[in-house]
Amino acid sequence: MYNNSFFKKILLVATVVIFSSCDKDYNEIGGNLIGGNNFDLNKASYSVLGYNQKTGPIQSNNLEVNALGIYSSTNFGETTANFNTQLSLPTFVSAVGARPFVESVTLTIPYFTDDTKTKTNADGSHTYVLDSIYGPEMAKMKLSVYESGYFMRDADPLESFKQQQKYFTDQDTEFNSLKVGSPLNDSSDKSQNDEFFFSPSEHVVVTADSITSVKSTKYTPPGMQLNLNKGYFKTRILDAANSGKLASNDVFKNYFRGLYFKMEKSAGAAGNLAMLNFKAGKITIVYKEDVASATGTAPTREKKTLVLDMAGNSVNLLKNDYSATGMTYNALPSTGNSADGDDKLFLKGGQGSVAILQLFDKTDVKGYDANGVVTAGPNGVSDELDDLRNPAGGKKLLVNEANLVFHIDAAAMSSSYEPQRIYLYDYTNSRLVVDYTLDPTSSSTSPKNSKALFDGMIKKDATTKRGATYKIRITNQIRNLINNKDSTNVKLGLVVTEDIEKINSYKVKTPNAFITQAPKASVMNPLGTILYSGKSTVPADKRLKLEIYFTKPN
Repeated sequence: MYNNSFFKKILLVATVVIFSSCDKDYNEIGGNLIGGNNFDLNKASYSVLGYNQKTGPIQSNNLEVNALGIYSSTNFGETTANFNTQLSLPTFVSAVGARPFVESVTLTIPYFTDDTKTKTNADGSHTYVLDSIYGPEMAKMKLSVYESGYFMRDADPLESFKQQQKYFTDQDTEFNSLKVGSPLNDSSDKSQNDEFFFSPSEHVVVTADSITSVKSTKYTPPGMQLNLNKGYFKTRILDAANSGKLASNDVFKNYFRGLYFKMEKSAGAAGNLAMLNFKAGKITIVYKEDVASATGTAPTREKKTLVLDMAGNSVNLLKNDYSATGMTYNALPSTGNSADGDDKLFLKGGQGSVAILQLFDKTDVKGYDANGVVTAGPNGVSDELDDLRNPAGGKKLLVNEANLVFHIDAAAMSSSYEPQRIYLYDYTNSRLVVDYTLDPTSSSTSPKNSKALFDGMIKKDATTKRGATYKIRITNQIRNLINNKDSTNVKLGLVVTEDIEKINSYKVKTPNAFITQAPKASVMNPLGTILYSGKSTVPADKRLKLEIYFTKPN
């Protein structure tokens, strides 16, 4: 889902915008000083304290994309991702004609693909490169699709039905215990159940005209395509129409409560995991029925189609296993060393972890009075920040650019999938930082590449082709801190993100004094990464620092 060629174009445009915006700031802020050698351009680095914070079980309902499958990470353990969704009726059915006969019941869910790498085969069909698939290619797993017996409410009765009902990552046991009957994907084709895999091949359907016998071929891009039990859907769906069960979605959702997708290992194989847009999925029931004639003659036999959408309430259900891998991560405390910082920052999506950052050294032994004169005793502001707010000579620093540069622990991440982007936000207030808000860059064709100036995209080593760093631009955040003495130096949160444009937060199941919520886009991402922190024990060339480029009037 990341388009490299488009990304390069965005970066080119972003570079121009950066230079033009910096030039604008320079002239507006220091316009009365231009002329002669009135400025020195400087770079300074400042300390950043960082520590880990696990989320525990977290809200995971109604995500834009959901994980399905099994993914094992050396650093973060094994995750099994199941899924539950309501079904809905785009067209209501008040009655079904006599002698209904179901010809087929097909469940389809599209896969994300990199269309630039599609290969054309000799027979005219195509093989795609699947995007957002993690683990061995075409790894086999056991997929079971059940009718769900769990009713997913729209609103929370504990909130007087004024808030959306929340469902959480750790509720798989509850949904699994209420599944109904046997798996519906009971085809004799094992690739649809016991030996399921995410296939990169498109679906090819050849049909022949009943009169001319001329054949035509239809190609459909890769996606999950399962044949479901026809007798079950005749009884549960078509036969229920005449009793009013398909007359409205409210009635239907209570009658047929949805589908539960359960993933298990197949013959001990490792499995893999895919990100899917279940909202684009559907079940298509093709059937025949007798339709009465208006003239009183014999009824006619007609073929009809009933579609069930997967557009209702849903939840991603995640199970983490650390018995074989991810033991170091599992051993981390829920809250890291908030006083001195942790050596490494573990960012993990899903039911994972956040890094909490505090800018500037915590030392506070002096203060400044209203005239910028040093006073004895602490004043509740870091000395580093205090000195920036009160420069020697009283001449304000003009901040041209400020960045946080994160170095990846390349050795630890050498055999793991790496998140393509990380996201920084105001952790104290659970809101955006100003640099995100002011970034005008956007992309209608590749939304994940929006906010290119704010950045957070992975930078790769030219030799190893593996991730080396992430950089996030917080120029305006730092300007505000320095220029406005009443600005609070808030804690910042850092997470992996699936989509930079998804900015709202989801609640953790068990809030405490350290964490109450985390970005929704982090819950949507199954990956993790390990970054070096700003602790003094970290090698200087890998240490996290705040880098400020500024102009200092002479």
